[in-house]
Amino acid sequence: MSAVLQETGVPPATARRTGEVILDLKKISLSFGGVKALTDISFDVREHEIRAIIGPNGAGKSSMLNVINGVYHPQQGEIVYRGVPRRGMNTYDAARSGIARTFQNIALFKGMTVLDNIMTGRNLKMKSNFLLQALYWGPAQREEMAHRREVEKVIDFLEIQHIRKTPVGRLPYGLQKRVELGRALAAQPEILLLDEPMAGMNVEEKQDMCRFILDVNDQFGTTIVLIEHDMGVVMDISDRVVVLDYGRKIADGTPDEVRSSQDVINAYLGVAH
Repeated sequence: MSAVLQETGVPPATARRTGEVILDLKKISLSFGGVKALTDISFDVREHEIRAIIGPNGAGKSSMLNVINGVYHPQQGEIVYRGVPRRGMNTYDAARSGIARTFQNIALFKGMTVLDNIMTGRNLKMKSNFLLQALYWGPAQREEMAHRREVEKVIDFLEIQHIRKTPVGRLPYGLQKRVELGRALAAQPEILLLDEPMAGMNVEEKQDMCRFILDVNDQFGTTIVLIEHDMGVVMDISDRVVVLDYGRKIADGTPDEVRSSQDVINAYLGVAH
């Protein structure tokens, strides 16, 4: 077990049980002009698993997340989500169907409080019209109170009660990353996409984030697709790992299988462990 996870008290990936395929990406190719970002990539994600995507900088990892949640539309290939082909799925469709994400660069509303930032994750679940919300009257008021209770549960889960009224811009980096995770969790996603959730963190902050990711997977049953450069963390918490290099898939399997792959060693890991 890596040093980051030694103090978390979480079970290893081998202790988890995964289900049927929930997301299937088939022969995905994506180009920007003459630049090929992804070439003929296929892999699937099983329900309740932690699925890692790794590779060197520029390998196409974030592009793949953007394909999954509808930011980019691949020129070739097919996305099958819960058995339904969704080649042209956009970001709204993805969010409505239960896919949420965090970003490599923090994308929070810095002048708003922690509570209000996390509340924005509930927007798609609100049914009252804009006028009632603006007036904060009747059904809209009751609905917002119900959503606020759900958000308070997320705040308690992430152990950030003490900063719930603090503007996000005043918080240290590690706590801002936790708030961004909270906003995604507020949407109660089936699949959570995490783009380098531990980038720039110290060891203690990484330990906290690992614990929360594993608890989200275990307690909420959320399926997680994760991009992360800390190989100790990836190999410890992931059920399966897909490896990209220059927009192509070079390996796919369990952490042990990927770790021993000569192609992965040559392209990314550098040495066999």
